[in-house]
Amino acid sequence: MTDASDLRSFPSADGDLAYRDTGSGDLVVLLHSGFVDHRIWDDHVPALAERYRVIAPDTRGHGFSANATAPFRWADDLAALLRHLDAGPAVLVGLSMGGVIATDTLLEHPALVRAVVTAGAATGDFRHTDPWHRELQETLAGALAAGDVTTWLDAFLRLVPGPDRSADDIDPEILRRVREMALHTLSKHGPDEKDWLVRVTGSFDRVGEIRVPLLAVNGSLEPPELHAAAERLAAAVPDGRTATVDGTGHYSALERPDAFTRLLLDFLASL
Repeated sequence: MTDASDLRSFPSADGDLAYRDTGSGDLVVLLHSGFVDHRIWDDHVPALAERYRVIAPDTRGHGFSANATAPFRWADDLAALLRHLDAGPAVLVGLSMGGVIATDTLLEHPALVRAVVTAGAATGDFRHTDPWHRELQETLAGALAAGDVTTWLDAFLRLVPGPDRSADDIDPEILRRVREMALHTLSKHGPDEKDWLVRVTGSFDRVGEIRVPLLAVNGSLEPPELHAAAERLAAAVPDGRTATVDGTGHYSALERPDAFTRLLLDFLASL
């Protein structure tokens, strides 16, 4: 896995934001899921960087990037980085939270985006309604507020197999990597810290504005409601498509990185 010595730094208006920058060619930006960092893409970067310039940032408050001290939006942070790089428009590829950042950035800063891939995500107004996810989200929120790292981490790692599998069904190395990244991000924050994130609202109502190719990817073992959200998003976009990574859950890119990279390369070649 990469470490801090591999990273570059972008001096934003509210602290330095870290990013990995490798390869050359058209720009592809890889956006990680919540509580982890750019290292979630370590298995994908080498193949992508053979043909493209690959940027893998750490979202504010995650990994090696600064915490927020003032209100901010994910989309604005990413837009500032893209303008700093002066290398777009970019193809944005986002897993879970990263997928929301991708669609938010496309809606708020469309000139900077050439195409979007969401994985295990749709738009920011999607909310889980099934009892398993709702109970897990309540456990995560309660443990975070109480500063109970052990309970929070145990609950967070349950997201990797999902509701219908156990940790025994997952490669232990995947769980180790997720644990390492999550602990690193969690160590940057305290239970009484103010949440400065300003979310983009009404995003699905605006998907008719999208005029670039979009691919919505899901693991085959993700809940039906997330598949339905991806299908709804793709159907609302003129060049919207869907794809499934068999035998995987919410972290499809981690469970089958080769299959996920092939999907990305095929999509990129079609642009």
